[in-house]
Amino acid sequence: MADTLLPVGDAIRRIVEDVRPTTSEMVLLAGALNRVLAAPLAALRTQPPFDVSAMDGYAVRAADVARLPARLKQIGAVPAGHAFEGSVGAGETVRIFTGAPLPEGTDSVLLQEDARVEPDGLIAATEAVKPGQHVRLRGLDFVEGQALLAAGMTLGMRQLSLAAALNHASVPVRARPRVAIIATGDELVPPGSALGPNQIVASNSFGVAALVEQLGGQAIDLGIVPDARDALAAAIDRAVAAEVDVLVTLGGASVGEHDIAREVLISRGMALDFWKIAMRPGKPLMFGRIGAMRVLGLPGNPVSSLVCALLFLKPLLRSLLGLELVDETEAAELGGPLRENDRRQDYVRASLVDLPNGRRIATPLPRQDSSMLSTFAQAICLIVRPPHAEAAPAGAACRILRLP
Repeated sequence: MADTLLPVGDAIRRIVEDVRPTTSEMVLLAGALNRVLAAPLAALRTQPPFDVSAMDGYAVRAADVARLPARLKQIGAVPAGHAFEGSVGAGETVRIFTGAPLPEGTDSVLLQEDARVEPDGLIAATEAVKPGQHVRLRGLDFVEGQALLAAGMTLGMRQLSLAAALNHASVPVRARPRVAIIATGDELVPPGSALGPNQIVASNSFGVAALVEQLGGQAIDLGIVPDARDALAAAIDRAVAAEVDVLVTLGGASVGEHDIAREVLISRGMALDFWKIAMRPGKPLMFGRIGAMRVLGLPGNPVSSLVCALLFLKPLLRSLLGLELVDETEAAELGGPLRENDRRQDYVRASLVDLPNGRRIATPLPRQDSSMLSTFAQAICLIVRPPHAEAAPAGAACRILRLP
């Protein structure tokens, strides 16, 4: 009897089911890069707080410089950070610099390049001025109380600059989901090791940890664990004691005699939700829970492991951060033929060319072995092939998922 394989979409729904976002915490603005806002952020001030000059020049009454020739008496100067004490009357002007408040009685700015200092000290305008010219009115950017950053927004360079301008020294953000990572296998050694004849370098944990950090989580590497039940049980217990949100095991989830992850996890209290997905690469994916901790057992083959992390760990982390799940696939055209597909959803590594006319051409790479990280690193996207898809020629429509 054939294995019962869970469709990819059903697996994602079960993984994120009943996920509650992490708690909110206040962090200093300087440490908030890539954090997710837990509440809306409103302005604590009005910007600009008063009418200010947008340029270096002369604060004037537009009526005095509406027609040329026009000559004005300079009665003072006001740099940014200072204010002119007094009022400007008809025929008068104040030297002003960018960001300085507009003196009382003025409504416009004559650009310094449009002015000339006469021998008698008067300021001659060489260009006419209209009311409000080169002035930033009070509240042009935002006003106090205005909500400008929404909950669920990821704080990048633009958002952090705005938060600072709103006068927030710290911001409420979602606590970073904590993800423990355990790599399993007698054959694994850390990068930089002197390899024995039957050993390979452990690489999956670095890619998974990078994805966790990139998505706003905190990766906790619990190291390499041999194919020994006691050693794996101890590592799982460390993850439980650390009260992480997610435990990711790498390898040991297949059906071989040494694939013990499922058995040991169950012995440590995991309620198994599902095992085996109708997808390629990544069929031996496992999901369960130990108390509040969600457990993802990823395959050991490097490409399988990383593709599964993108498809299943990413939406779990987004849910923990209170973010909506979105369909990130895009329409494209095949740059080469694909044969018919079997019952598993296929994720084909491919190159991608974005043409000026908006067309996207995704060309399958020639070698698709799930052990080949060199091909995966070369790929720009994954072509998503539904189960039982018919053979498709070059030029046929397809869906792609861009790789980070």
